[in-house]
Amino acid sequence: MNTNVMPSHVQLDKMELKKLLTEVKETFAKEKSARQSFGQVDIWNIRRSMKTARTLWDK
Repeated sequence: MNTNVMPSHVQLDKMELKKLLTEVKETFAKEKSARQSFGQVDIWNIRRSMKTARTLWDK
């Protein structure tokens, strides 16, 4: 049986407590706008993935 017991509360210095309690104001980057166009590259990627899926299915 383990008899080592940790204290139920932790002692903090005033400076450490102040650091923990200070409010952090962060700014978040804005999300990029969604793409409006559907180009030839997108169609090529879809066809390529369909060919890959078909070859895996046919095995």
